[in-house]
Amino acid sequence: MYKKEIKTNITFCSIDELSKQEKELIKAAKRASLEAYAPYSGFKVGSALLLDNGEILAANNQENAAYPSGLCAERVVLFYANAAHSQHRVLSLAVAASKEGMFTENPISPCGSCRQALLESERRQNTAIRLLLSGEKEVAVVESVASLLPLSFNL
Repeated sequence: MYKKEIKTNITFCSIDELSKQEKELIKAAKRASLEAYAPYSGFKVGSALLLDNGEILAANNQENAAYPSGLCAERVVLFYANAAHSQHRVLSLAVAASKEGMFTENPISPCGSCRQALLESERRQNTAIRLLLSGEKEVAVVESVASLLPLSFNL
């Protein structure tokens, strides 16, 4: 038997400490969150990603009365990018959430399903995807999706 320590490094900063492009990405995620279809939970999530050609794509969560049929914002935008822009790599992805028109005070992180989907895209493109998890108080910056899912499923 042996013990293995797993560490994750996450940087916390204010939005003012981010680049202009990263601020735009977070703004796009916030705008997308306000338009989410979340009539059951009222928890609206937006996600925006930056492609290697400079294009920003944004999407939001889509709930459904048949609960597991809904989809998180991160997977909506990621799957769209992979389907419609497969020739481009995803460089970074921002996530923001709101409830009753107010953005969350603290950053939220992707669920396990989103982490796995993001990690598979990261592995497929052989380039880290930088995550910007936005809250009104601070932004959590994760340099690679692999940092959020160290014991991931991998074939």
